[in-house]
Amino acid sequence: MLKLIAVESQGGTKLLLRFSDSASGVYDFAPIIEADTEMTAPLRDPAFFARHFIEAGALAWPNGFDLSAGSLYRHIKADGKLHHAAEAA
Repeated sequence: MLKLIAVESQGGTKLLLRFSDSASGVYDFAPIIEADTEMTAPLRDPAFFARHFIEAGALAWPNGFDLSAGSLYRHIKADGKLHHAAEAA
């Protein structure tokens, strides 16, 4: 089962996500935040956005909003931004 193993801020609404299969990629959360739903509205506050953490292999925030590693992986891959550790830089 694919899991998120590390998260690093890349400034603004971008996070570098590292997965259990050695893949990684930067995901911009701006479109999710702009959806302005009950769960995503708090992410507009940079201090709250920075409180992300990994829970059971998923990306989560203190308000209960979470995104599965598989979903994030598919989005990053579809954007052409997924890289594997074995790939040449």
